[in-house]
Amino acid sequence: MFALAPMRRIAIYKAYILLALTTLFWAGNSIAGKLAVGHASPMVLVTLRWAGVMVVLYLLKRGQIAADWTAIRPRLGYLLLLGTLGFTVFSVALYYALIYTTAINTSILQGGMPLFVFAASFILFSSRISAEQAAGFAFSFLGVIVIAMRGDLGNLIGLDINVGDALMLIAVMAYGIYTAALRSKPQMHWTSLIFILCVGATLASLPMLAFEAARGQTILPDTRGWAVIAYVVIFPSLIGQVLYIRAVELIGANRAGLFINLLPVWGALLAVTILGEEFHLYHAVALIAILAGISLAEYGGRKLGRQE
Repeated sequence: MFALAPMRRIAIYKAYILLALTTLFWAGNSIAGKLAVGHASPMVLVTLRWAGVMVVLYLLKRGQIAADWTAIRPRLGYLLLLGTLGFTVFSVALYYALIYTTAINTSILQGGMPLFVFAASFILFSSRISAEQAAGFAFSFLGVIVIAMRGDLGNLIGLDINVGDALMLIAVMAYGIYTAALRSKPQMHWTSLIFILCVGATLASLPMLAFEAARGQTILPDTRGWAVIAYVVIFPSLIGQVLYIRAVELIGANRAGLFINLLPVWGALLAVTILGEEFHLYHAVALIAILAGISLAEYGGRKLGRQE
């Protein structure tokens, strides 16, 4: 019995390291998207990202995918729609947002994802909410507003909102709905799930890619563009998912989910060190509000769980 304690501690520390790396890779997606501006157009980046993940997963796990086809086929339309919403809509909004706003802003706004997941679950599935969860959502949304008005109330009153920040808000809401809707997914191996979601994302991106080309806005990847594409396929999309799933196996989904709070922190640090962006006081205020809101909502969720 006593011998298990050190092994358990090692497993927990290992999970912490895996989760820190996962959120670092996910935060790097915003930095990569910013570096891609002018070197690969958003729809080229989105299409090649999800098509790349789709091909890699098929080559590595086609046996598993075939085995799960009986679970996929009856819900194929639903899963393709989820891939469109969670992967395509989110990525398109993110990469276009980065043309108009900073990577710091997009990273901090992504920190509000857990609260939008909670809100979508309440709207779609009538999930119970506690007073702490409602207050947490209000705190986090306050952080979103601070980013949108860039620390100046006059910008909000005059509706002078950065289009990039507005697009990022759409991205976060889309991902929140997607995550909540995953509750209705059929049971299958995670690689099969991500593969079919990537199929939906790739198919949905093709008309948008054609529209981008028709408007003469396509930018084919140069050396930097291909480097960005390689990064987003390998690290946030593949390795990040593997590390996160392994960490969940070690310490559970609830504890692992807390580490998503690191995403805006990593994003701000990377944006300052790699891109040289300025970190303003209103960024700190927004970051504190969002993280405080998430912590309050998670406390309320645990409290609600103990009452059920």
